[in-house]
Amino acid sequence: MEIENLHEARPTPKGVLRTKPDWLRVKLPIGEEYLKVRGLVSKHKLNTICESGNCPNMGECWGAGTATFMILGNICTRSCGFCAVATGKPKPADWDEPKRVANSVKLMGVKHCVITSVDRDDLKDGGSIIWAETIKEIRSISPETKFECLIPDFAGKWENLQRIIDVKPDIVSHNIETVRRLTAQVRIQAKYDRSLEVIKRLHDAGVKTKSGLMLGLGETEEEILETINDLRNVNCDVMTIGQYLQPTPKHLPVAQFVHPDEFKKYGAIALEKGFRFVESGPLVRSSYHAEKHIF
Repeated sequence: MEIENLHEARPTPKGVLRTKPDWLRVKLPIGEEYLKVRGLVSKHKLNTICESGNCPNMGECWGAGTATFMILGNICTRSCGFCAVATGKPKPADWDEPKRVANSVKLMGVKHCVITSVDRDDLKDGGSIIWAETIKEIRSISPETKFECLIPDFAGKWENLQRIIDVKPDIVSHNIETVRRLTAQVRIQAKYDRSLEVIKRLHDAGVKTKSGLMLGLGETEEEILETINDLRNVNCDVMTIGQYLQPTPKHLPVAQFVHPDEFKKYGAIALEKGFRFVESGPLVRSSYHAEKHIF
């Protein structure tokens, strides 16, 4: 059956969680490597966004030796309508955190780690010093580990972005998240063009780049294609496209569940535009198959 007009589905009433279609059902994680990592995480009380964010791909990623860690606390200074991370006044930066995260990476035997963080607009450096120190510590303690940095926009304070560039991560990701028209609603304190500027500056500095887009927030096909073009025009290397899922009834509602065939179509279009890698599917998250995106 041909799939048409999937982006014209009627929005869900505010505060209502729609029943998920069959293609969003996740198999229980299994496998020797997954169980090994799971045991280490539980025994040593390690903190991964894989667990705290209930990532649907945790079993697959842990089985492949990949894990994602969130630094700079668990309270964000921004209030994005799609994100389950708490908003408020964060605690002071923990200067022991870089070494602690690096020790966790070593202990878990992570082959590829993704580091991400909350936004820290309360800090003059935007948290960039902790970011840089974390990268240095991982390199020192676990030099065989490859890693990706999934960074905030640092509120457009480019001297803070430069600290990330200076420590030369294997790849840096900054998510555009949604289309231009919906940015003010979905990413309240962010700016669409500022995110594109982040990607451009990283590329111009010789850094490999990556960005992610969520579908299902009410965007049109034309807007999706525009965002794909916008990212490619600033030389973004890798793109992920996944389904937005409402974390709680207080968050933005799902406007539509996009069919897997549509994800395949957008993935093919993005590859044709010149992205080196594209992950596109309902369960794709920004760190999905991250270990494959090092080139």
